Amino acid sequence: MKELLKNKEIMLAPLAGVSDVGFRLICEKYGADKTFTEMVSVNALYYDNKKTDDLLFISDDEKNCNIQIFGKKTDIIEKVVKDKINPIEKSREISFNMGCPVAKITKNGEGSALMANPKLVEEICKTLRKSTDKKINIKFRLGVSDKHINYLDIGKIAQDTGIDYVILHARTKEQMYSGSADWDQIRILKENLSIPVIANGDIFSVEDFVKVIDKTKADGVMLARGAMGNPFLFKEIKDYIKKGTYKKPSPEEIIDQLIEQYKIELKFKDEKLVVTQMRKHLSWYIKGLKNSSKIRDLVNKLKTVEEVMDALERYKSTLKGW
Repeated sequence: MKELLKNKEIMLAPLAGVSDVGFRLICEKYGADKTFTEMVSVNALYYDNKKTDDLLFISDDEKNCNIQIFGKKTDIIEKVVKDKINPIEKSREISFNMGCPVAKITKNGEGSALMANPKLVEEICKTLRKSTDKKINIKFRLGVSDKHINYLDIGKIAQDTGIDYVILHARTKEQMYSGSADWDQIRILKENLSIPVIANGDIFSVEDFVKVIDKTKADGVMLARGAMGNPFLFKEIKDYIKKGTYKKPSPEEIIDQLIEQYKIELKFKDEKLVVTQMRKHLSWYIKGLKNSSKIRDLVNKLKTVEEVMDALERYKSTLKGW
């Protein structure tokens, strides 16, 4: 089993509203082999939407951050990749999203809705391959619904059109994030493809990592919700691979890392925005700690980072020996 776990890539998923530069840097610090930007619309890039351009930002400190895009019109995809993404040397890969199940994406026939149109999937894959020399991965789901499971077809299309590797979230579009990820389907995909297959879905612990690799023989894993408020999971997995053991962070270490994230975010964003956006991160970090609901309610009312840090330092002092 130990040999099976070696040389597995541990990636951070592109998470809307979560995987910004600050959080990506922290996940890299704990051992993430790859990170990805939040999902970026090729249509918005095509029409020079400034807010979307900001999503392409990769800091000089990031070692292996890559860009994820979504869309469906091949002419726009080609132009955006050639004009906007190829020039970004820091991003050595392009990830194309065919897995997002959110209605505002799928109602336009994008994200996981693309799986209902394998012909278009093939056209998109061919377009991506001819448009760039960068490595390309496709992220997709099991299918649109339980009655329309076609991940094997999509995986083979990706392989046949020169896509470098695939990432399978083992749920259907219809499931969204409910129920359990069906890891058996990742195993089947791995058995049927010669390109690497990355497992995604319900990996929240070291034990989950061991189980999913044992069951699927996947070439790596992509952490999504499991990393939210828990960037330590990357280090825990890496430690387990190397030493067979791992250590969970202490409550004080969790608060220290949360404080560090505030400081990093301030390098890239306005303070008011940091205070607002970090509220969800704080909630994830402190979940399960003593009096977490009280500190969460307090911080949600504070207006400055200095006030937040003072509150967190006081809170940390109550956690010693807990």
